[in-house]
Amino acid sequence: MNLNAHYSGKLRVRVCGVLIEDKKILLVRHQGITGKYALWSPPGGGLAYGEKVLDCLEREFREETGLAITPKRFLFLREFLNEPLHALELFFEVAILGGTLKTGSDPELSPDDQLIQEVAFKSLAEIRQEKDAIPHQIFEDLIDLDDLFMPQHRFL
Repeated sequence: MNLNAHYSGKLRVRVCGVLIEDKKILLVRHQGITGKYALWSPPGGGLAYGEKVLDCLEREFREETGLAITPKRFLFLREFLNEPLHALELFFEVAILGGTLKTGSDPELSPDDQLIQEVAFKSLAEIRQEKDAIPHQIFEDLIDLDDLFMPQHRFL
């Protein structure tokens, strides 16, 4: 798959959900986004033209994790820049309504070109110990996962 043709070279708006249970955050492992390393990132994805932000959050969460969620509060805005990717990401706290946790898919990609490899709850220590994957940039300055709930606006 040519990731550059589908996601890169354009500014995207992404909507992401933060779900923490038992001091672990729900993350999606993507392969092929950041070069040779996989990327652990909160569930989320691109906002479609005409789609409401919270509808996007619910749709992306369902597609990637199999879970139905309800958005709670807006947490922060983060600029993601890892060339050739550039996105403005809106992060929301979410709560589970139902569904069964599973490794989902990206419907805009063919079955042979899927980026999602795994969905799992991870502690901050587990995220940082990975040898073949990198954590999303939101984890760079955290001391504890609770820090995600502090007001912040992160731009490069």
